[in-house]
Amino acid sequence: MKAVIFDMDGTLLDTEKIYQKYWNKAAKELGYDITPEQFLLFRSLGHSYAVELAKELTGSASAYDEIRSYRKKLMDPVMEVMNIPLKPYVTEALTLLKNSGIILAVATATKLDLTEKYLKRAGLISFFDEIISARSVNKGKPAPDVYLYACEKIGAEPEETFAVEDAPNGVKSAYNAGCKVIMVPDMTEPEDELLKIISYKAGNLLEAAEYVNNYREDIVIQNDKNTEE
Repeated sequence: MKAVIFDMDGTLLDTEKIYQKYWNKAAKELGYDITPEQFLLFRSLGHSYAVELAKELTGSASAYDEIRSYRKKLMDPVMEVMNIPLKPYVTEALTLLKNSGIILAVATATKLDLTEKYLKRAGLISFFDEIISARSVNKGKPAPDVYLYACEKIGAEPEETFAVEDAPNGVKSAYNAGCKVIMVPDMTEPEDELLKIISYKAGNLLEAAEYVNNYREDIVIQNDKNTEE
């Protein structure tokens, strides 16, 4: 196992709750009837998929872009002045993995410039060898494109890579690319469908990092045994 690729919002940064607040606020003020539970379906969802989902929920092909634009208008000024909140043990987890010689990357649905800005403000950007935005590929999550591209960028095969995700669309994207997936649930727990495809459900990021290290050690031990035999 050579690398670990992280989602950002809801996984590294405790920002998904903020996004959800303003998605709901924007939709309500624009007169769209989308429930908070339905908005959870949009987490990490690629743009083309999100447009179709919003159309299905509202009957309007322009609903998603209208809500998104207004959400940014409401939320961006708040994000500019606030301290970027971190998920628990994020620094400890990244330090553990970095010290173990593991390649670290980010694969996110957020724009590249905004991702870099948030990671810099959060004090995390120096941990990562590559930062990849789904805006650079044809299809966003849950399609595998962003993880396949991320693996190419870091020089690791998907089967040599762990992905750490918080939401279903990200989990499916990583799994479809052939990565082993660790889920650290943020706003919802995994349902049976996800439990069948994740390698491990962690309570926090440090637990996820320790799982990666233990997994690698187990492989080394097994390889040593095979060599002796």
